[in-house]
Amino acid sequence: MVRATRFLEVEAQELAALFAACSNAGRWGPDDELGTLNLITPATRRRAARLVTEGLSVSMASDLTVQHTPSTDSLTSHTTFTDPAAPIAVADAITLQVHGWSTHLDALGHIYTDEVGYNARRRAEIFSSHGLSANAITALKDGVFTRGVLLDVAASYGLPWLPADHAITRTELEHAEHTAGVTVEAGDALFVHAGLATRLATTPDDPGDDPDHDDAGHRAGLGIDAVLWLRERDVAVFGGDCVELLPGPDPDLPLPLHQLGIGAMGLTLLDWPHLERVLATCMQLQRHEFLFTVAPLPIIGGTGSPVNPIATF
Repeated sequence: MVRATRFLEVEAQELAALFAACSNAGRWGPDDELGTLNLITPATRRRAARLVTEGLSVSMASDLTVQHTPSTDSLTSHTTFTDPAAPIAVADAITLQVHGWSTHLDALGHIYTDEVGYNARRRAEIFSSHGLSANAITALKDGVFTRGVLLDVAASYGLPWLPADHAITRTELEHAEHTAGVTVEAGDALFVHAGLATRLATTPDDPGDDPDHDDAGHRAGLGIDAVLWLRERDVAVFGGDCVELLPGPDPDLPLPLHQLGIGAMGLTLLDWPHLERVLATCMQLQRHEFLFTVAPLPIIGGTGSPVNPIATF
């Protein structure tokens, strides 16, 4: 039975050992900016394409709105107007926070630990007021086309959602694999469902989502041993209604999925996809794998990009 677990034994290991265990620095050469997307081979793409049997596509994006909620806060302004250059048309201007609660891809230059990021690049050497000169989101402009796998950890234990302070373990990921009848393989895009939307809809007054409460910001998410599992399985992309356990249990590693995943592995992280429709489709079709596609806006020097990822069955 799943229970809330804020601290795991593996989280007491030394930071350097954790980074060494996760590191892909140099694996694909000193100039690499793709990270784990290198694991998506032509054979991987052909296999993923064969998963399309129903011809059904489902968006995995959250809607962008200026009306902020506990799960949407990224669109800071949205103005509509008649285009003065073309009076027969109407137009929009928006301002958004890329790394908010909306669905977005993180560039590999987004996160650093002790000033070092993916492929041993130092922040001072690649980041300035003009953006990133390496590990920018433009490295991902050719997009992602691979097998997506959805693991519903909460449902695999008969729960509608995981507690807000629960750290997901590798054992729980493997239990969800077994329940779904799939095996996560190299080059996959893995999506983990913890039941966040159901929890927020059912318990809107949960103190973990009250910004004035001492425990504000609690979110179930991956524990450190689950992050190590991603490296062992050679996962290419991770996303879910959870990231790491928030807040992190170790002040020296406050964002282990971001720090170990992006910074050490070069993991492509799809932050805050909307999983409910995809989950419903998986349940209807009795399958937990699909073709996954996504591509960022090629923002020169960008640290990330809003995206609309698609699951096709």
